[in-house]
Amino acid sequence: MKLTPLADRVLLKPVEAMETTASGIILSTATKEKPVISEVVAVGPGGMVDGHEVNMVVKAGDRVVVAKYAGTEVKLDDKEYSIVRQSDILAIVE
Repeated sequence: MKLTPLADRVLLKPVEAMETTASGIILSTATKEKPVISEVVAVGPGGMVDGHEVNMVVKAGDRVVVAKYAGTEVKLDDKEYSIVRQSDILAIVE
């Protein structure tokens, strides 16, 4: 099955968080939160959204920082994805 975002939506795949800190402390899985860095899988076409023209800035393959509680989580073929509006993306990681 394939997901194709509509309008100004972006399909994201979470990037696995580090299991240890820079100083070597191992993090337990109980303290993990939703990752804020994700990889863009697919991008909607943009266009007119709520009466405003939206040009899509992100593209597939970009790594982005997303607002912590943004989007809708979707599970497809045993993989987890998030669908967010482009405006919920805070930055592109380069």
